[in-house]
Amino acid sequence: MTSTDDRPVRAGQAHKRAAILTAARELFVRTGVERTSMDAVAARAGVSKRTVYDYYGDKRRLLLGVVEEAGERAVATLRTLVDQHLGPAGAPLDPSDLPRAFTALARDLGRAQVLSPDYLAAVRLVGENESSLPELEDHPLEAAHSAVLSIRIAELAEAGLLAAADAALAAEHFHALTTLRVLNEPTRRRTDAAHVERIMTDGAQAFLRAYAPRDGAAA
Repeated sequence: MTSTDDRPVRAGQAHKRAAILTAARELFVRTGVERTSMDAVAARAGVSKRTVYDYYGDKRRLLLGVVEEAGERAVATLRTLVDQHLGPAGAPLDPSDLPRAFTALARDLGRAQVLSPDYLAAVRLVGENESSLPELEDHPLEAAHSAVLSIRIAELAEAGLLAAADAALAAEHFHALTTLRVLNEPTRRRTDAAHVERIMTDGAQAFLRAYAPRDGAAA
């Protein structure tokens, strides 16, 4: 990400940007966006208030930066786990390993992302401030997140391992049965590791039943 005037971000600037976003996220969650001052963000980040304004312009754009950073990390986490469990694009996958691979993907996604305090903080901030963040509608990060899994699902369908004529829709169903289902749970249950793992793995198994080839090869 570049600074507000599109100049390349130097290593030192990137470090300051990370500190600002971390400070803002923590304060926004603790005291609310409206009650958090830019002075407080600057003090917690260890930078000047002018630096915060230079990087983000105003508090609304700072909030957007916090949410976008969480989205970027979510995409990166998903990409890493898809490559780890389903193999990178173009890699063959043994049909007999499909149930284990998707279940492990869902389990580790729950551990690495859904149970992450930073991720849950971003989800909370979006829910509380969605009306002030119109940029999130059809945001490129949403498409990028969907593409990570849908590309691999399309390859598995082409290989006859899944019955997924619409890979993008299948990816949405996977996320609906796993991550989104956890996020619809009461707040106290979203931090229960055993409960989250059960939802994630059950969701992966439901996904495989729904998208198993008609001959049952991947069941």
